[in-house]
Amino acid sequence: MDTEASGENGSLVLIKQGAEARVFESTFAGRKSIVKERFSKKYRHPTLDSKLTLKRLNAEARCMTKARRLGVSTPVLYAVDPVTHTLTFEYIEGPAIKDIFLEFGSKGVVDEKMDDIALQIGDTIGKLHDGGVIHGDLTTSNMLWRSGSNQLVLIDFGLSFVSTLPEDKAVDLYVLERALLSMHSSCGNVMDKILAAYRKSSKQWSATFNKLGQVRLRGRKRTMIG
Repeated sequence: MDTEASGENGSLVLIKQGAEARVFESTFAGRKSIVKERFSKKYRHPTLDSKLTLKRLNAEARCMTKARRLGVSTPVLYAVDPVTHTLTFEYIEGPAIKDIFLEFGSKGVVDEKMDDIALQIGDTIGKLHDGGVIHGDLTTSNMLWRSGSNQLVLIDFGLSFVSTLPEDKAVDLYVLERALLSMHSSCGNVMDKILAAYRKSSKQWSATFNKLGQVRLRGRKRTMIG
């Protein structure tokens, strides 16, 4: 797809490009939408590349759909196209949590709003993990604050997978903790508030917290012993 191209339902305007995918703004059935395209990797054999790309596309769609069934707020998935390797989603109006937290850093924390956001983040991750879904990229860039309803919306399930292992849940939380420490240290003890909300939300929090302590000691990488 080009930076600006014509899609089945409307023009495609590139708004973001990462290592695995391009994200476009478009329209679908008259509604503003987001189109995510997983592009091919030239260094891989074409047949293998197509299989791997399609596998990840389907995994992302399944995990996002499962998350919604678990009560997690995500964009509505409108369409999956296995030919163009694209997913079409609902467009969410509202800022990223990243931008809200950065504003807190520059202008001072609004305690009530911070508490609400932290509560929703912890509750969301707890529901996700108890349902056996690991997001894989929990950062404040992948969380939106829906305008009007002040509801947290979790996006970008491109690295998500299904697992019930406390280890995988702990790594998910550790990724978020490191992201908060590196980008939002001026927001104070927000991770503590998130973990408190996670504990209330998750029935399996104890095993996950035990693993989180181990993950913090050794970093994100798994140990190869045992």
